[in-house]
Amino acid sequence: MLPVLLVGCQDNASSASKYSTGGDPTDSPCARVVSAIGYAGLMLKPRGQEEQQHFEDAVIGRLAELRGITLEFGDRLPDSLKGAVQTLRTTTAGLSRNDVPRTRQVALLKQYRVAADEIVAGCA
Repeated sequence: MLPVLLVGCQDNASSASKYSTGGDPTDSPCARVVSAIGYAGLMLKPRGQEEQQHFEDAVIGRLAELRGITLEFGDRLPDSLKGAVQTLRTTTAGLSRNDVPRTRQVALLKQYRVAADEIVAGCA
């Protein structure tokens, strides 16, 4: 039996860091991030009711998805939003985990809201 030699080739586009699925890499970064903010927001209590927010798996999952989309597209948002993008990344890093203490989740959610609102307004 002859040995088998497997040869692979690397596609530079597919070897880049990939944090989100779906869509197209050429999609509008603002459209993708703002859409993800809105999608996550459907599961969040209204502003001012952060203390009553339940951080069940569905909420954590949507915030994790938003984190991935922000990691993927955030660097391509307008320069004026760089601070908000960084805050969104930081807050969703904690909000997308279920081992974060509740008091920390509530504090992160409040910070997240400020940054998310800034991105939505800046992309309008």
